[in-house]
Amino acid sequence: MSETAIPLPTANGDARGAQRHEPRARKWLRRISWQLAPWLLPATLFALWTIGCDRGWIAPQILPPPSRVYETFVDLARSGDLASHTLISLQRVMLGFAIGTLLGFVIGAALGLSRTFEAYVLPGFNALVQIPVLGWLPFLLLLVGVGEPLKYILIAHAALVPVTLSTLQGFRQSPPSLDEVARGYGYSRWQRIVHVVLPAAVPTLATGVRLAFTKAWLALVVVELVASSEGLGYLIVYGRQLFQLDLVMASVVVVGAIGFVVNRLLEALEARLRRGQPSAFRD
Repeated sequence: MSETAIPLPTANGDARGAQRHEPRARKWLRRISWQLAPWLLPATLFALWTIGCDRGWIAPQILPPPSRVYETFVDLARSGDLASHTLISLQRVMLGFAIGTLLGFVIGAALGLSRTFEAYVLPGFNALVQIPVLGWLPFLLLLVGVGEPLKYILIAHAALVPVTLSTLQGFRQSPPSLDEVARGYGYSRWQRIVHVVLPAAVPTLATGVRLAFTKAWLALVVVELVASSEGLGYLIVYGRQLFQLDLVMASVVVVGAIGFVVNRLLEALEARLRRGQPSAFRD
């Protein structure tokens, strides 16, 4: 009766085991580096800012040190000014963004569903959207004055353009094969829009909404810089007028942080919508 030989671990076997674990470690390192890469440039700029202020490369009247900006930020937060101005800016951008998104979806859907409407409206729309937000400011000042409607109109205009174009693109990219199947089952036009066109357009619409918020947030800051007595943009102008650059820097950091957080939330929502999309609608 022969005995079965049991292989003993060897140096070669250990090497092969190490090779099996090496790709996992390399993958982990690649993932960490991928997460840290976007922070490399901000960290470098912050380090240069700190070193330059400590060594006196730049006068503090021109570029205040980070510690002074932090103290100003804390003072704004404790006094309640930061919260009040931030809430005013968020209220403006949310209302203008909602109006622009709704109108953009309606116009984009009409363009995507009707070739006749597209032929009459799209050329003029493309011509008008080439005018920047500030280009409409003098004209709107004559019509509505320097009140809140001016800000809502300009913010809505900034959000309307990307939502309109993304809705048009999304409605035109539904798979023709699924549309033929829906016709074969006797679906009406409205049923085809709800069950075929809209599900296929969801990822593109999500991308358009994310870009629309970015445009709306930038438009808000620009409008508050030009014509406002409240909001984060006003804080920037107020600090510049008093030559308090620490106040300017603190306000700029808040503006950037809010825009970054909202953009990341919308990115996560967009990724989730793409994962939840039926496989028949994916590229």
